[in-house]
Amino acid sequence: MQPHLANPIIPAAVNMASVVTAITVSEVAILSVRIRWIHASPVLYASQLMYVSANLATSCVFDLMFLQYTFSDTSRILSNYTHFNGNASKYDWVVEQGSIFNTTSDGEAAIALTLTENGGGTLLSSTRYVHYGRVTARLKTGRWAGVVTAFITMSSIKDEVDWEFPGNATTEGQTNYFWQGVIPQTTNGVTETGLTDTFSNWHDFTIDWQPDVLTFLVDGNATRTIKASDCVNKTTGVVQYPNTPSRIQLSLWPAGIASEPQGTIQWAGGMINWNDPDYVSAGHFYALFQSVSVQCNDTLTPNSSVTSYVYGPNVTLDTPSIAFSNASTLINSANKVSGVNNILVSTLPALVLALALVYSF
Repeated sequence: MQPHLANPIIPAAVNMASVVTAITVSEVAILSVRIRWIHASPVLYASQLMYVSANLATSCVFDLMFLQYTFSDTSRILSNYTHFNGNASKYDWVVEQGSIFNTTSDGEAAIALTLTENGGGTLLSSTRYVHYGRVTARLKTGRWAGVVTAFITMSSIKDEVDWEFPGNATTEGQTNYFWQGVIPQTTNGVTETGLTDTFSNWHDFTIDWQPDVLTFLVDGNATRTIKASDCVNKTTGVVQYPNTPSRIQLSLWPAGIASEPQGTIQWAGGMINWNDPDYVSAGHFYALFQSVSVQCNDTLTPNSSVTSYVYGPNVTLDTPSIAFSNASTLINSANKVSGVNNILVSTLPALVLALALVYSF
């Protein structure tokens, strides 16, 4: 879990029926939206809601179910997220924090995500969301105590699936998942051991997220499987399994710093050594990402007029419904949802989703 770079925690039991009918927008900015419930409800923070294009990208046709992002080409990465106007057909990724640069390692072109003492870490987020599917990131991790490399999926209500690589343990990776930001009394995290050096060697790490089962893989080999049926809360009966559209996030974040809890620092291998020879020489720590591939597997197939998803009334007390919509999520678009403030998820016919907040003027 990424305390610095992931979405802020929101209430675990989100009543989406109330959200749809009662949300007011008090502050609106691209990638920085604060929403408040008006009926004395808890404050709901959604500071990373993203305006995205509902137009069909020219590279995506209706029957396309597989997308490949190769980072040798950075033309579709927007380095300043404040300039993002919602056009997901123009940009596939936005740098929400930190900086990236092009590099090559073992003959493979890649991007480096950096971390510095004064600037903090780097977070790269997809402009589109996936609602179930198989996502693979080809990467090399960092190798320094306190520095965490991460490849995760994250939804607007904090459903989260993680591959994380803490500190200098370069023969290990950690898998984890969260439902609506709930921190369980017993962690869902598992350490995967026996990897060949993740700093020196390229590896393909996969999150295979299906409606009924979640599988983690390394270089095509399954290392862990979680069934949704095994995620039932014995007290409430709620299935606490990630089930809402999520974007892909790649990051390098500082866990070994004084502002972090002691447990987080220990988990990450200790405090960051800013005098490390690698840091002194380069002026930063880094992790490398060569590519991300997405094999979509939405539970329903939209027709050609569908451009988006919208959260609707709850299916159960704790689970929102998700419906297709043809509303545009572009900023200042004429084709908005009118009369009610809704949380909307935009999708291309490739069934890759992008989150947006649609509101009336």
